[in-house]
Amino acid sequence: MTAGGILTLNAGSSSLKFAVYDATPDLPLKLSGQISGLNGLPRMRASTESVVLADEPWAGPADLDAVLERLFDWLAAQRQADGVIAVGHRIVHGGLEFREPRTMDEDVLAKLEDLSSLAPLHQPFNLRGVRMAMRRVPNTLQVGVFDTAFHADQPEAARLYGLPRDLIDEGVLAYGFHGLSYDYIASVLRQRDGKRAGGRAIVLHLGSGVSLCAMNQGRSVATTMGFSALDGPPMSTRSGSIDPGVILYLLQAKGMSPAAVSDLLYQRSGLLGLSGLSGDMVALLASQAAHARQALEVYVYRIAREIGSLAAALGGLDTLVFTAGVGENAPAIRERIVAFSGWLGATLDHEANLAGAGRIDSGGGVEILVVPTDEQLVIARGVYERLGSRGEREEAFSSTGEPAAGRPSPWRAGRPAAPR
Repeated sequence: MTAGGILTLNAGSSSLKFAVYDATPDLPLKLSGQISGLNGLPRMRASTESVVLADEPWAGPADLDAVLERLFDWLAAQRQADGVIAVGHRIVHGGLEFREPRTMDEDVLAKLEDLSSLAPLHQPFNLRGVRMAMRRVPNTLQVGVFDTAFHADQPEAARLYGLPRDLIDEGVLAYGFHGLSYDYIASVLRQRDGKRAGGRAIVLHLGSGVSLCAMNQGRSVATTMGFSALDGPPMSTRSGSIDPGVILYLLQAKGMSPAAVSDLLYQRSGLLGLSGLSGDMVALLASQAAHARQALEVYVYRIAREIGSLAAALGGLDTLVFTAGVGENAPAIRERIVAFSGWLGATLDHEANLAGAGRIDSGGGVEILVVPTDEQLVIARGVYERLGSRGEREEAFSSTGEPAAGRPSPWRAGRPAAPR
């Protein structure tokens, strides 16, 4: 390796995604993987483009900290990460301040921790990943890349709530999330169309979290998540948008504590709450239970309503893009959503949709695409940008391509045992 490498970490409450890239302009991927089942029975999967490096359960339950420790050990044992000079982290909430990739230090972490209450399913875990990496590889640059940054330049009218100015000035406004995913989709659209970048496009990020984003030539105009990641259509376990009066009712008439309301809205609502069965889309599509069918009806209906709202913000629609787990892998859901959007000129090629083609419209109207997202690559791009802006590549490596004097490779100093 002559240019060093970049490790990316996307740490959440139930999974940890990771990848290693060469730190060169094209950012070629060396390996990628995911550890799922955190706090249960974790399973690790990792591969290069041609070789499966791991696909096995890990013995015993493990929380995020334990899984991160074992991942760093595994990377050291594999020697695939030798020469890594920077670690990039997905940070869900950057607030008003963090609009560009930022080097992580204690001052930055303290500010980001203050935002944890706005993204409780993600931010605390993102920051635990940063702290673990800072401890395990202390001589390695740590860079945060922020989900909210993609939406930071939206028109002011799209970000403001009808609240008193003092609250707005404190930062109570719509931030938007899933920005790394939308950033990647925008880059794909620019590759296809140049500056047009899909024109007036609506991107549907349909995973366990759900949001939609209206883009005009690759720039965010409006999005369905707002002050928190609760806004928008119903999600796997999150409620989506509800009348604020419901919150007042739960607090005042039902006597629920704020913590209980938070748990209800984040963990026990959405598809899980509506169906009474599961928040998993595969399970719901396979179920014949009436409440499972109704949960899917509400899900599709609310997404279709949001498409109409975002089309109004754009003044029309040229391109509709499906991405993330459900968007990429559930043709039945795509079909139902497009059926609601016929008034906008969206028509489906049913065979292309069932086959999982990249373009699934029937032609002549709205272009409908299925584009796998790649948040890890966006993190790596942010780190590479930060390396260039700080001159870190020159400082980190000597002219021979080996770690510069005084900076031994930290990956060889960890505990050598590979996880079992």
